[in-house]
Amino acid sequence: MGRTSSRGPQRRRARAVAGGDLSGRLVSAAAALITERGPQGFSLREVARRARVSEAAPYWHFPSKEALLAAVAEQGFVGLAAAMTDVRERVKDPRRRLQALGIAYVRFALAHPSHLRIMFGPEIRDKTAHPSLHAAAKHAFGLLVTTIADAQRAGHVRRGDPEDLAVSAWALVHGLSALLIDGQLEERVRSGHDAETLAARVTELLQTGLARR
Repeated sequence: MGRTSSRGPQRRRARAVAGGDLSGRLVSAAAALITERGPQGFSLREVARRARVSEAAPYWHFPSKEALLAAVAEQGFVGLAAAMTDVRERVKDPRRRLQALGIAYVRFALAHPSHLRIMFGPEIRDKTAHPSLHAAAKHAFGLLVTTIADAQRAGHVRRGDPEDLAVSAWALVHGLSALLIDGQLEERVRSGHDAETLAARVTELLQTGLARR
């Protein structure tokens, strides 16, 4: 009886670990497929094939295609927030920190183009329908808002609603990122170094626009 009772929790833990591994494999397979074919070429059947599981397996964790895409987007926001947090911890000067965040955003976009497309694409109509995704997105945006508020208090950024200013900053840096990952700046940007140099110039212009007058 002792052996039976001890094996039960072990089996449950084994199933939980296996389930977690499967979930992660499906998200990774989905991100890779989006990189190759775009969101329109995405299907749960192909994700299952690439993850080397049955066609029914994705439904154990994700009840719909949108749910799996939401998991990809959430993974992206978590990664972006981690990159932003790293900048905030390393760069102490509030003015330089804002520029460094912009460059980190572009760097993230170039390293994870499939995530960025799903994070902000039309495939997920309502992020609030996926609470953990919604929370991850709000956290990442909140880091930008906090950085701008810090720069305002230090006298580097004009007065105003920090969320409004954050939207302006985000729109500029995200627009540059989208142009880069869609190959619209190939004549000007031929390497990762070129992309970061351009990002530094764009964020410098952003800081000029946000500067206190």
